[in-house]
Amino acid sequence: MEIKTRRRRQNMSETTVENEEEKEEEQLLSPTARLFHAPEFNCYIISVIGLKKKIEPYVIIEGMKQTLIRHPRFSSKLVNSWNNNRPEQKWVQTNVVVEDHVIIPKIETQNIENADAFLESYLSDLTTIHLDTSKPLWEVHLLDLKTSDAENVVVFKIHHSVGDGMSMMSLVLACTRKTSDPNELPSLPYHNRLSSGSSPLKTSSSCCPRLFWLVMVLWSPVVLVWNTVCDALEFIATTLFLKDTETPIKGNFRLSTSKQMRLVHRTVSLDDIKLIKNAMNMTVNDVVLGVSQAGLSKYLNRRYGEKTKAGEQEESKKNSSNMPKKIRLRAVLLVNIRPTTGIQDLADMMAKGSKCRWGNWIGYIFFPFSIALCDDPLEHLLGVKSIIDRKKNSLEAVLTFAVGNLLIKLLGVQRAAHMTKRTLSNTTMAFSNLVGPIEEVSLYGNTVTYIAPSAYGHPHALTMHFQSYMNKMTMSLTVDPTVISDPHKLCDDLEESLRSIKTAVQERGFTQ
Repeated sequence: MEIKTRRRRQNMSETTVENEEEKEEEQLLSPTARLFHAPEFNCYIISVIGLKKKIEPYVIIEGMKQTLIRHPRFSSKLVNSWNNNRPEQKWVQTNVVVEDHVIIPKIETQNIENADAFLESYLSDLTTIHLDTSKPLWEVHLLDLKTSDAENVVVFKIHHSVGDGMSMMSLVLACTRKTSDPNELPSLPYHNRLSSGSSPLKTSSSCCPRLFWLVMVLWSPVVLVWNTVCDALEFIATTLFLKDTETPIKGNFRLSTSKQMRLVHRTVSLDDIKLIKNAMNMTVNDVVLGVSQAGLSKYLNRRYGEKTKAGEQEESKKNSSNMPKKIRLRAVLLVNIRPTTGIQDLADMMAKGSKCRWGNWIGYIFFPFSIALCDDPLEHLLGVKSIIDRKKNSLEAVLTFAVGNLLIKLLGVQRAAHMTKRTLSNTTMAFSNLVGPIEEVSLYGNTVTYIAPSAYGHPHALTMHFQSYMNKMTMSLTVDPTVISDPHKLCDDLEESLRSIKTAVQERGFTQ
């Protein structure tokens, strides 16, 4: 009897271990990941990385074998199954052959007149090709192509269900090392929370600081609740009826679910942005939002002006506004609602098999851009600053994330996707800003010159991504070419707006 009991216990323990291993090897997709596989939101992330020297493919492949495929999501494939007559999607661990995910196209450079245009065309073609779901949903393209800002180019294409942009960027950076010390991971800039808002109020002993503190403690939750309720009502109204103005940059995604997109980027000085940031007591995100508002105003004024007959405008009216008044133009700002997974944590995951947070934890907020030509370019900064400060004192991002997950659970993926698409289609564009390394880094021994992430598949004709790296800021635009046929002109307007704001700051002698 004792022997039989021991055998039963042993069998039970072995079964438990096997079940635990199966759980580790199989994991249900999160609600957001399921949403990204709906036809309305078949979203992808494309990250373009410029390198300083010619690519050696075997070095990149060996590097990925030691790092990238050790991450569970990069070694799992999507499996559709049924459970109690209900469809189910799982990540299932599989053997990964890295060479099957690395694409090295044959490029006859002698026949290419403009390498930058060729890269844009190549990236545009990638937006029309879906990844093979019979293997992990990622691939890497190694382009032996010398462009204006890189000797060779690496392109990561990853399905958005694998993870959000912040997680992806952290993972890519975990595969890099400082060029000054090949054994050290890159460093990200330190964020001082006090600098994100206005400077702390100074109170003297005669001003009853304790009473002031008590009033602020009682008032802050009231403001938080009020702002959240107002944002929630706007969210409901946007889903039901509140639409942005039909401008030359607003696409129509009601009928089409798949469009070929165009990706372009432009690199500007991060030092210029920091100069403005310090002078105006703002954050980098405040400045890039202000620059974006100014650049969009310039671009739309030109587009509206092109509708007038040739020669109708007088020379003296070239700087006058061609735009209609009271344009409603809102950007969907993507927000990471959980603490960012550290680069060191991801490096440890790939090296030691440790665990860390991962997934799509994306909330969003509706940010209204004030589209107008301003005599004072600093008005764009001040207007954006006041709005973003109010948005920081709201739970809008957490609310949109929670509501999205709730809709998926209650209504199913297809209905939730339809509602989400309807909501986002009533806005004009998407916007994100990611922080990169403060020093030069190398990817598997190849020095990086720039990083330009982007995404497509959501219902917007314009998506703007800002990515910092060393003393540079790369502006990446993903556009629907049938709506925005001249994205480089928009890049020109953004760059010109940054210069004009910097000049205004310097002329007025602002100091930190």
